[in-house]
Amino acid sequence: MLNWAGKSDAYRTLQSPTFNTLIPCPEESVDFDTTQNVFIEAENLEALKILQKSYAGSVKMIYIDPPYNTGSDSFIYPDKFSETREEYARRVGDTDDAGYLKRDGVFQGAFRKNSKENGQYHSNWLSMMLPRLHLAKTLLRDDGVIFISIDDNEQAQLKLLCDEVFGSENFVGQFPWRKRTAKSDVPFGVSSDYEQIIAYAKSDIFVASVEGKERKYFETDDFPNRPWRIHDLTKQTSAAERPNSFFTMIDPRTGKEYPANPLRTWAVTQDTFQEYYDAGKIVFPDDYEFLNIRNPVMRYFKDDDIAKAGDSFGRIAVSTKLPESVGMSLNGTKEITELFQGKLFDFPKPTALIQFFINALHDENALILDFFSGSGTTAHAVMQLNAEDGGNRRYLCVQLPEETDEKSEARKAGFNTIADIAKERIRRAGEQIRKSGIHARQESPSENMDTADNGVSGINAQPTVDTGFKVFKLAESNFKRWQKPDWENLGETLEMFTDTVAEHATPDKMAYELLLRLGLPLTAQLAVRNQVYWLADEDKRYALLLTTLNEDLLREIIAQKPNKIIILEKLFYNRDALMKNMALQMKDAGIAFEYV
Repeated sequence: MLNWAGKSDAYRTLQSPTFNTLIPCPEESVDFDTTQNVFIEAENLEALKILQKSYAGSVKMIYIDPPYNTGSDSFIYPDKFSETREEYARRVGDTDDAGYLKRDGVFQGAFRKNSKENGQYHSNWLSMMLPRLHLAKTLLRDDGVIFISIDDNEQAQLKLLCDEVFGSENFVGQFPWRKRTAKSDVPFGVSSDYEQIIAYAKSDIFVASVEGKERKYFETDDFPNRPWRIHDLTKQTSAAERPNSFFTMIDPRTGKEYPANPLRTWAVTQDTFQEYYDAGKIVFPDDYEFLNIRNPVMRYFKDDDIAKAGDSFGRIAVSTKLPESVGMSLNGTKEITELFQGKLFDFPKPTALIQFFINALHDENALILDFFSGSGTTAHAVMQLNAEDGGNRRYLCVQLPEETDEKSEARKAGFNTIADIAKERIRRAGEQIRKSGIHARQESPSENMDTADNGVSGINAQPTVDTGFKVFKLAESNFKRWQKPDWENLGETLEMFTDTVAEHATPDKMAYELLLRLGLPLTAQLAVRNQVYWLADEDKRYALLLTTLNEDLLREIIAQKPNKIIILEKLFYNRDALMKNMALQMKDAGIAFEYV
């Protein structure tokens, strides 16, 4: 097991609760009411904690490209989220005893320089990664997988850390990715031209595959409507290892003998030979002249191949040698430069690299998570791939609003944070996809008729690919956090919590916080009718009373039979009789209810 100074603190950070939430930002979103994609502007540890209930066991693939621990310009997250605003303000001053650096902007104080002279150089980076990987694992489906890009500085440590978090038995593979062709000036005269992408599965049921070359099947009169192929009938086992498979095979039709190779025996035993032959699964050289073979071979029927492979028919195992088509850093730079007409982000990964791993899932409805989203490459890759093959994949991206350098091209172009670059990239990439006409399928008029209540009907000619995204940002909870009262001021404390709603709260923000508390995804349907907030996801419906309350309204809600009704307790202030009456009505109707 990998140990380091600060590991216990990292586990305490993992176990500490969050008292923050996510608030919707429709004005920064695209197709907010209909899209199934989500972009979260937040510190990713807090975001991952907030998402636990809603997305546990939902993510098919995670791809992350975390900050590399170079020791020169690298910063790590110290994860101090229990501090007060005053402590935070002091922390983002010029410098303090902990070594925090001055940067203007909301989140720049969340970074700290991690110099190689620091005695805890590797420890700090590992402490940053550990809680995030544990939280990420919870979000993965049982058949899910995580891919992590890393350079040589922390590759060895990351592998050991992932062994601990995911289990060494779930190590999938390590993919060397060639990032450049030009040689770099590095110590010892060795140019580091590759980065590593480490993959771990959630469990042993994960299977990756890619499209293989079409197998050659033969059709013959002796097996009508049953195409077949041939394969080697020997195995890499010696006579000593498999004595029952070391025998002379005799063609029953011609009597010709075919001795076994003592270093490579038959794949069948002497006892099972006749069974395979009678089933037509062994082919001899004299059976078909067109085969031009010298030794017996195994016959596999196409229908058996299909039955065995299921949806994976025609696909093969993924090689850790990545194809050249995944591109290099220059390809990623070219993509973002063409979108913005300028180089606004350093070393973005090419979308083709992310698409390669998404394709290996063989799941057109997969949810893809990237919580070190950077410039938004993963979101771009998901949309592009959906446009090309008609998939319905969705993305969930998280990016810290890290400030861009004041002298950078990004700042000159008006982008104050990395998150701003990512959001604009997704908008532009989506627009590019919509205008390009590269759509694998379009909805037919009969499939997309507008049957709105206003009676207006029409045809929506938009492509099926979802190029929208909902934006959410990290914020303090909309509900007051209970604090242990000072007995000398007990009355004041109780009076303060008569109303549990925080001063900055709004009904829309409270609705989304309650959505997360209920374990619903951020893309669940939210509608407001007659001052009631309705949440719907699959076959579950919830009614939220956040602004007004009366008996007629409650009877109307009960008649619609939601799964649960949630009511702000302050709406019952000095109305105890109404509270008791409503509780009885909901109990009689068999509807769960909760006060907040």
